[in-house]
Amino acid sequence: MSKLPGWLGRFGSELTELGSRLEERRARAHGDDDPLGASDTADPGQVPAPPTYAPTVAAKPDPVAAIPWGMRVAAEAGWRLLVLAGTLWVLMQVITAVELVVLAFSAALLITAMLQPTVVRLKRYGLPHGLATAVTAVLGFVIIGLVGWFVVWQVMENLDTLSDRVRDGIDELKRWLLDSPFHVTESQINDIAKNLNDTIGTNTEEITSAGLQGVTFMVEFLTGLLLAMFSTLFLLYDGRRIWEWTLKLVPAAARPGVAGAGPRAWRTLTAYVRGTVLVALIDAIFIGLGLYVLNVPLAVPLAVFIFLFAFIPLVGAVVSGALAVVVALVTEGVWTALWALVVVLAVQQIEGHILQPFILGRAVRVHPLAVVLAVATGGLVAGIGGAVVAVPLVAVTNTVVGYLRSYGA
Repeated sequence: MSKLPGWLGRFGSELTELGSRLEERRARAHGDDDPLGASDTADPGQVPAPPTYAPTVAAKPDPVAAIPWGMRVAAEAGWRLLVLAGTLWVLMQVITAVELVVLAFSAALLITAMLQPTVVRLKRYGLPHGLATAVTAVLGFVIIGLVGWFVVWQVMENLDTLSDRVRDGIDELKRWLLDSPFHVTESQINDIAKNLNDTIGTNTEEITSAGLQGVTFMVEFLTGLLLAMFSTLFLLYDGRRIWEWTLKLVPAAARPGVAGAGPRAWRTLTAYVRGTVLVALIDAIFIGLGLYVLNVPLAVPLAVFIFLFAFIPLVGAVVSGALAVVVALVTEGVWTALWALVVVLAVQQIEGHILQPFILGRAVRVHPLAVVLAVATGGLVAGIGGAVVAVPLVAVTNTVVGYLRSYGA
């Protein structure tokens, strides 16, 4: 057969050359798979040599990277909260063990914040520091003692007439209920009175035990009062040196921040105490005058109770106002009690919407919800004393935290 002419012949020769190249590459590939030079025609009984390379093993992932980010954040926040809760629990146990000392010192701080401006004013008039402190402390304690004596004297002086007026007030209340549209019958009222008498009779032992506990409370109260008096005297006289000594206990790195937060906390406490005293005095004067005009007995002691209970924000006003209305009810009757309620509500509305925002608003920036929760917590932890010191503690803490946040920024 003759050769194929032209391009067809060239195409055939290129295909032949391409096939030979593929055969060479296939041969080289077999040589790479068989590094020892073994051929496909090797002895079938021969054992192949072990491979010269190690198998690749996947590395284990990092445990930290394997946990989701949200779970890591929750875990770290959780153990920190547990440590904080444990620390607070231990602190509360210590405070409970020395509750009398803590409350006495807290009362001394409040009294010192109220009396210190008087010491400063007397020093400006030329009195030495020690004499100014002694005069202020003596006058303060004498005034507090006279107020307490006056309240006890008023109660004891009006005790006999008060019992008669209470009996008359109860009879008037009974007549008002019988004539009211509430359809109350005399038998129902007698049943209520009988149940009260039975309850008192069956709980005689508890009442006696409460009386004994009252004696113990009076002993503890007098002890705390003496401790508060001595603490107030030393805080008035040597408060600056006590603060400087306290700063030495703080680590050096945190000392500048604490040194700046201390005076601001003290200014907040002073503003709170002075503002609360002013508001309480206004409440006591106007509610006391209203009770006196309404001829309610024990108007002056009730005014003193209103003044004292004003140091428990929100809750104290409700308790003291309710006490005044109840006394008016059982002594003067329903209509006098209603007028007493009007007087109490009017004065407290003026206090809540005008006096407190104007007097305390700039110095103590605490939300009403925080006030209620603080009073409830303080009352559960340490009774009335805890309720009194709870709000100033929250106000001071708010000031200190705000300053430290801006200081560290």
